[in-house]
Amino acid sequence: MSERSFSEWLRQQCEPGWTAVVTHPFAMAINRGTATGDEMRRYLEQDFQFVDSFTALLGAAVASADTFEARVPYGQFLGQVATTEEKTYFHRALAELGGRTEVPPEPVTAAFIALMGEVRAAQDYLKIAAVLCVAEWCYLGWASRATEPLPESFVYREWIRLHEGEEFRAWVGFLRGELDRLGADLAEERRQEVLSVFRRAVELERAFFDMAASDTTSHTVSDASSDAAAGADA
Repeated sequence: MSERSFSEWLRQQCEPGWTAVVTHPFAMAINRGTATGDEMRRYLEQDFQFVDSFTALLGAAVASADTFEARVPYGQFLGQVATTEEKTYFHRALAELGGRTEVPPEPVTAAFIALMGEVRAAQDYLKIAAVLCVAEWCYLGWASRATEPLPESFVYREWIRLHEGEEFRAWVGFLRGELDRLGADLAEERRQEVLSVFRRAVELERAFFDMAASDTTSHTVSDASSDAAAGADA
């Protein structure tokens, strides 16, 4: 591997998919406040379905991390998930949009939850960090593209700020740092294992945005599932 950090290498190996996520038309519509109410409702309803699995994945990171110094940020963020404005945001935004917190998961949502469950059950810290990093880093990627003035409606404005502020940037920096620390001297086979998980998460993020922007999701989800399966076999 060249002088690139491991996290940057992973990201670049997932092009053009990564750029497709962080510049996705639906994400840009959030930044502009032009995503329709129905699109935003469907997106947030499905995103809320990740809360439990994401929380469990953070717990697995605390349990499987190899140092005390790594466990602490995960534990701190885990505590914030249940107490910060993000949890109240979902309830306020869905109430504004006429949505619900309990809905059946779309196929892509179920596939992403399954990926989280897979790496959590394996207690493989590097793979856990990889999935968490994709989920958070790509959100920073699109939210950081928002320009002032942000949309007037809190539904858009607060969602952008939750994924672009100083604390969130530091959190993403920590996740990238963990991948860089552990990935610097990995054997080629192990690097490819981590890349496979990272790539699957990127493809599912892309399919998730596709789902939010379209009433006909079967084609997109099918493609993403095929890509994920291919990544698992790589």
